[in-house]
Amino acid sequence: MEESQKVRIAAVADIHVRETDKGKWADYFKEVSEQADVLLICGDLTDTGDEMEAEVLSDELKHCKIPVVAVLGNHDYEKNRHKLIRQVVQKENVHVLDGEAVVIKGVGFAGVKGFGGGFDNYMLSMFGEGAMKAFVQEAVDEALHLDRALARLDADHEDIKKIVLLHYAPIKDTIVGEPEAIYPFLGSSRLADPLRRRNVLAAFHGHAHIGTLEGEIGGSVKVFNVAKHILTKAGYAQPYFVYEV
Repeated sequence: MEESQKVRIAAVADIHVRETDKGKWADYFKEVSEQADVLLICGDLTDTGDEMEAEVLSDELKHCKIPVVAVLGNHDYEKNRHKLIRQVVQKENVHVLDGEAVVIKGVGFAGVKGFGGGFDNYMLSMFGEGAMKAFVQEAVDEALHLDRALARLDADHEDIKKIVLLHYAPIKDTIVGEPEAIYPFLGSSRLADPLRRRNVLAAFHGHAHIGTLEGEIGGSVKVFNVAKHILTKAGYAQPYFVYEV
């Protein structure tokens, strides 16, 4: 990618599309298409994890004229129909990532849902009951899937600029504002390690509706909580955040 070429990335999370939303998102996706080159949707595409909600979203995305990259969120898993939701939404111009990566306009995008587990010194450890170990293992697996996706980008594209999509937070800074008691269910520091080691430029997530818009990892990796609720509260007329690479 030439140094002078800029790619405008629009990002949002937690759009929670319902069956009654037909026609609601058309103008939104039209405007995003004019203001950005790529749209990221960082989880909770649907409200109750129903494939009919995904059908509505798929129809609304026909108004989006730029590539879309997405990951699923916890709401999309609610009815155990997440595979159907991914199948419905994913099209030629819509990429739903789950441990995969895609290159668009010279930028590499890697995505996983992520999981909870807590942050820093309060991160849950692999100890105790089987249920607790399984909870921690889920976060470990998600971090490993993300690392592999980023490794593939590095192997196939030398010095590519890398952007990550998550639903769960990789750092505590962008969930500040939520009750501390639920921090372990909003993200995990295990997700931060691949971002740091693989020299990711920026990561986008949602899930924490009353968190904080911006944070960073080690002074080098920008992290943005782009939950629609946060963007609306911050005064964005249309809830999408634009980041230029």
